[in-house]
Order: sequence, then structure tokens, then C-alpha cells
Amino acid sequence: MQQDLSNYRKSYQKSALTEESIKENPLEQFQKWFYEVEATDGLEEPNAMTISTIGLDGFPKNRVVLMKRYTYEGFIFYTNYESEKGRAIAQNPSVSLSFFWPNLERQVIIKGTAEKIADNLSDGYFESRPVGSQLGAVVSNQSEVIPSREILESKLKELEEAYQGKEIERPAYWGGYLVRPISIEFWQGRPNRLHDRIRYTLQDDFNWKIERLAP
Repeated sequence: MQQDLSNYRKSYQKSALTEESIKENPLEQFQKWFYEVEATDGLEEPNAMTISTIGLDGFPKNRVVLMKRYTYEGFIFYTNYESEKGRAIAQNPSVSLSFFWPNLERQVIIKGTAEKIADNLSDGYFESRPVGSQLGAVVSNQSEVIPSREILESKLKELEEAYQGKEIERPAYWGGYLVRPISIEFWQGRPNRLHDRIRYTLQDDFNWKIERLAP
């Protein structure tokens, strides 16, 4: 099988990223961009991000998850702690996050360390989820090999009957991670592939060093 994609081209010219226009704190810059992406049509889930981990087999692996909160501390998402990504984080908490917002020709690339958030915060988010999503977290032994989809659907039906009218407690193996950034790069597409790249790097005094990178 072979397909030549060399003619796939577009000119990036929707915006620019300059030192004069950026915020001093990268989390504030992220918030500015996120608001702008939310306000622009053409992207259904602006909070979708790719998280990269180093697996137990030594290989990097990327997958898309949904960011559920960001603060001055970092970026929060939820998953099964016993999943492949959870086991990878337990062994090596150094991760990378990336957002791609093609509607504004932007990327954000984040390096940081992942840590579990407090149980009460995971409890609060779990309680806010629809019942189907709560039960889905209970049903799925995420990343484990299963014989068929029918096994999942049968187990879900059993739990729907067992929990009818009852509160569903968050499983201890499911909860949130906070990724504390040490580096955040903002990428803005520009004409002739001379893209704008501004990188913030956390210093020992907790201030952020700002540098422009060649495209």
C-alpha cells in the first residue's frame, strides 16, 4: 500500500505570536488562547489533549484524553490508575501534553510531572459525572485484554440493575492527575513555514524564562 501526501499543503496566516503580546505567566497565556479557541467555531472539544508517557516496555505512547481543569498549578485529567497510562505514570511521572487547535492554527506543548490529586477532588468530579459514565468507570478494567464487547455490556447491565436508585461510589482505582508544567511551548502557524514558537521554562526561583525558538 502506498499513498503520496506531498501535495497536502496549506498556508498558515490566521494570527501571530509576539513577545510584546504574550503574558508573563504561561498559564495565563494558555487561558487566553483557550478562551479564544472556545469562542471560535470549528472545534468540538478544545479540551482534548494528547498525553505521552514512557511505557513499562520502554516505548513512548500517545493517546488523547480530556483536560477537565487547569489552574496556576497545572492541568488536570481523570483516568483509571491501573490502566496502561496509570502504570506508566507510576513508574515514570515525566509526561508530555499537547493541544492542537487547527481552527486557529495553534499548538501548545507541555512538559511536566504527573501526580495524583487529592481523593476528595476526585470524589467531587466523579459525583458530577452522568450515571452511565460512573458505571463505565466501574465496569472497565482499562487496558486489560477482554474476550468480547458483550462481556462489558453484560456487566454494565448487571450494575445498572444493582445500583438502581443507589449512589455509586468512586472506585479507588479511578481518579485525577495533576500535571505540573516545567516547560510550555506555544506554537502559532505562520506563512512560509516560519512559525512562531515561544517557550516558557520554569526556573529554580519559580519564575518563567521566555525564549523564542526557530520554527
